[in-house]
Amino acid sequence: MALCALALGAFAIGTTEFVIMGLLPQVAGGLDVSVATAGNLISAYALGVVVGAPLLTAVATRLGRKQALLAFLVLFVLGNVATVLVPGYAGVFASRVIAGLPHGAYLGAASLVAAQLVGPARQATAVARVLMGLTIANIVGVPAGTFLGQVFGWRAAFLVVAVLGLLAAAGVAAFVPALPKPEGVGLRTEVVALGRKQVVLGLTTAVFGFAGVFAVYSYISPMLTELAGLSDGAVPVVLALFGAGMTAGSLIVGPLADRALRPTIYGSLAALAVVLVVFWFAIDAQWSAVVMTVVLGAVGFGVTAPLQVLIMQKAGKAPTLAAASNHSAFNLANAGGAWLGGIGIGAGLGYASPAIIGAVLAVVGLGIAVAAGMLDRDPSGAEPTDAEPAEPVDAAESVERVG
Repeated sequence: MALCALALGAFAIGTTEFVIMGLLPQVAGGLDVSVATAGNLISAYALGVVVGAPLLTAVATRLGRKQALLAFLVLFVLGNVATVLVPGYAGVFASRVIAGLPHGAYLGAASLVAAQLVGPARQATAVARVLMGLTIANIVGVPAGTFLGQVFGWRAAFLVVAVLGLLAAAGVAAFVPALPKPEGVGLRTEVVALGRKQVVLGLTTAVFGFAGVFAVYSYISPMLTELAGLSDGAVPVVLALFGAGMTAGSLIVGPLADRALRPTIYGSLAALAVVLVVFWFAIDAQWSAVVMTVVLGAVGFGVTAPLQVLIMQKAGKAPTLAAASNHSAFNLANAGGAWLGGIGIGAGLGYASPAIIGAVLAVVGLGIAVAAGMLDRDPSGAEPTDAEPAEPVDAAESVERVG
């Protein structure tokens, strides 16, 4: 139940991040701005994520992890309620920044709590279960939110997200035990851990590897309509299938990473590069375009949980800031991948060109990951992680103890 509560928070976060993409015409009309201007609200949320992950995590270093999770969810709810209530474009822009602030901090803390609840043998599986809330949001939350926004007004989607955030907070309060704050770990310790060579290499791997996914995903709609010849009405269905692929990939990769963490990262990035090259050939036919979109979802997000666990381990006894910063890295990948993919299209290379650009980015990410692995095997270059194996915590017993 604790993992379900944490995953519900991730579901709410994933829904609010992506639902606005399907409601841009309605948002633009409601705020009396152009669609392009309304699109800046997506960037506003990403800005909040990038800034908020390290900032809020630093502020919350004095709190226990359960208290930090609740604080992040309250801020998330307030940001989405503000999106519902504020009247003008400037106010909505500010509210999207606020809603994005706790994104990375919450997911980082939730990953740490999930890993602590199950112990070292199943860390990757537990983290994948929590982050699966993000993938399920793309199957259920985003289509449902888009429908509600189209029927009842775009602000209704964010009202529902705020309610989901409240339910997640109630679940965290009820089922997540009051885990103690690690002794002797403060902001300075967290910053030092963030600067460790292996942590920095892990974050850099996330930026390049995940940018390969978003180089394509940012332009998947025109690819499907202009190149594959699908109708506009078919695009939401294919995107839901993409989300189903993401979920399947998360279920598969978690147990694999528990058995062999670095090889799973290598395999995920190598598979992503291959899939993106095949995608470039397959996008011109409807059936192959749909199949490869699903496969892209499965392999593209397979590296998420393993990288999260690796960064947490390499940060040692102070993993909170590093775990949150990983989500800042993913959002930088989001922005960078979309930018580089757009450069290819703008240069006249065609709508399929982001697939090749993404494959190159994935190969760069794989190279960084392999270099980090070689450094780990070199006694002269490896860093001590000072990590202590986490003992699994029984949630019911812990709640009873502190209650």
